[in-house]
Amino acid sequence: MSGLAFLIPIALGLGMLGLAAFFWAIKRGQFEDLDGAAQRILIDEEDEDER
Repeated sequence: MSGLAFLIPIALGLGMLGLAAFFWAIKRGQFEDLDGAAQRILIDEEDEDER
Protein backbone atom coordinates (compact mmCIF):
# COMPACT_ATOMS: atom_id res chain seq x y z
CA MET A 1 0.00 0.00 0.00
CA SER A 2 2.87 2.39 0.60
CA GLY A 3 3.78 2.11 -3.09
CA LEU A 4 0.37 3.49 -4.05
CA ALA A 5 1.01 6.50 -1.82
CA PHE A 6 3.81 7.46 -4.22
CA LEU A 7 2.38 6.25 -7.51
CA ILE A 8 -1.05 7.91 -7.35
CA PRO A 9 0.26 11.48 -6.83
CA ILE A 10 2.91 10.94 -9.51
CA ALA A 11 0.27 9.69 -11.97
CA LEU A 12 -2.02 12.62 -11.18
CA GLY A 13 0.85 15.07 -11.54
CA LEU A 14 1.85 13.67 -14.93
CA GLY A 15 -1.77 13.78 -16.06
CA MET A 16 -2.06 17.42 -15.04
CA LEU A 17 1.23 18.19 -16.77
CA GLY A 18 -0.05 16.62 -19.99
CA LEU A 19 -3.32 18.52 -19.75
CA ALA A 20 -1.46 21.78 -19.15
CA ALA A 21 0.76 21.10 -22.18
CA PHE A 22 -2.33 20.42 -24.30
CA PHE A 23 -3.99 23.69 -23.26
CA TRP A 24 -0.71 25.55 -23.83
CA ALA A 25 -0.54 24.14 -27.37
CA ILE A 26 -4.12 25.23 -28.03
CA LYS A 27 -3.35 28.74 -26.73
CA ARG A 28 -0.25 28.98 -28.96
CA GLY A 29 -2.27 28.03 -32.08
CA GLN A 30 -0.78 24.60 -32.78
CA PHE A 31 -4.13 23.17 -33.90
CA GLU A 32 -5.46 26.03 -36.04
CA ASP A 33 -4.40 24.83 -39.51
CA LEU A 34 -4.62 21.05 -39.57
CA ASP A 35 -5.23 20.78 -43.33
CA GLY A 36 -2.47 23.18 -44.38
CA ALA A 37 0.41 20.85 -43.57
CA ALA A 38 -1.26 17.97 -45.39
CA GLN A 39 -1.80 20.09 -48.50
CA ARG A 40 1.72 21.57 -48.44
CA ILE A 41 3.12 18.10 -49.10
CA LEU A 42 1.32 18.02 -52.45
CA ILE A 43 2.66 21.40 -53.68
CA ASP A 44 5.47 21.02 -56.17
CA GLU A 45 8.14 23.62 -55.36
CA GLU A 46 10.67 22.49 -57.97
CA ASP A 47 9.14 24.81 -60.56
CA GLU A 48 9.74 27.85 -58.36
CA ASP A 49 13.46 27.01 -57.95
CA GLU A 50 14.09 26.88 -61.74
CA ARG A 51 12.90 30.45 -62.32
